[in-house]
Amino acid sequence: MTETYEILIAGAGITGLTAAMTAARLGRKTMVLTGGVPGGHLISIDSIEAFPGFPEGISGYELCPMVQEQAADAGADFASGELQRIDAVNDGYRITSNDGEYQARSIILATGTQLRELGIPGEAGFRGKGVSHCASCDAPLLRDRTVVVIGGGDSAMQEALTLAESAAQVSILHRGAALTGQATFRERVNAHAKINIRPHTIVEEIAGDDAVTAVRIQDEQSGDSAELEAAGVFVYIGMEPNSAYLADLLSLDDDGRIPVDAQLRSALKGVFAAGMVRSGSRGQAVCSAADGTTAAIGADLYLTNGSWPVKE
Repeated sequence: MTETYEILIAGAGITGLTAAMTAARLGRKTMVLTGGVPGGHLISIDSIEAFPGFPEGISGYELCPMVQEQAADAGADFASGELQRIDAVNDGYRITSNDGEYQARSIILATGTQLRELGIPGEAGFRGKGVSHCASCDAPLLRDRTVVVIGGGDSAMQEALTLAESAAQVSILHRGAALTGQATFRERVNAHAKINIRPHTIVEEIAGDDAVTAVRIQDEQSGDSAELEAAGVFVYIGMEPNSAYLADLLSLDDDGRIPVDAQLRSALKGVFAAGMVRSGSRGQAVCSAADGTTAAIGADLYLTNGSWPVKE
């Protein structure tokens, strides 16, 4: 028999975990489809800064399990399945995952994002052999080596700072004229003796034999090409939303994200979208956690009064 929940949450990053904690504390029968390891992208972050209550920062692998434990203690259920399909039924939705089916009167979509890829030669072939998305995981393996980080935003700079604790030198390669992330990261990166910043740089290929040994780059302004030594390549050029499962249900924005109103309500009655999968997300952990709370409170109100705005 398919089990029925009042609120089903798809995704277990900080958004989904916070939504689960809030929904369960509100007394709602709640299920979370984690889609893998709870914590999402944050699970590999060595220090989440500017999160209230942690002035020295806190690692994602500490924060996310704490929130999951709070949600479980409040009564939320967890399953490792990944959302595959949503179908409307009489009093809500039937949710199909790769480990079974569920029914829910309301859904919170918190499926987050996946890291965007460069799509260049060597990227796929050297994944796990020098190409990585986890500085905290791989920095100890690259002690006293030369590495590169590709990207110019918060993630790229934060990971470069983590790598610089172990590596001999870190080069940040990015296409723009200047780094685009928070001022606090820019100041630390610019002042760090081990970090070299190379703007207007296009990475054309990741090279090596059994493992990465170099990247081939081009100067965007001069057109000159060169080979840069690298034992590790860390790619942080943005995120793509995990929203493919919605292709036949909702119109997405130009970036593939889910349009919502101020209460995070989508065009589907009873379905909310929160965190980085929604339009207008700020992409910071504290904002995503706030989204989870907002969506859970909205779902509780919807289940109480059944009202929903009409979308044109």
